[in-house]
Amino acid sequence: MAEFFHMGGYGLYVWGSFGVTALFMIAEPLLLRSRGRKIRKRIAHIARIEREVNP
Repeated sequence: MAEFFHMGGYGLYVWGSFGVTALFMIAEPLLLRSRGRKIRKRIAHIARIEREVNP
């Protein structure tokens, strides 16, 4: 089992790559959701201002 994780001396690179990829795959949807919320709030704010200016 240890040889599987060591992978002939390349284990740190291989498992590090998997770890970084997993981290980005988790972070990307969270960042997109946050960005989407900010954009929707900004659009709502702009629409509210336009309704006040042009009743």
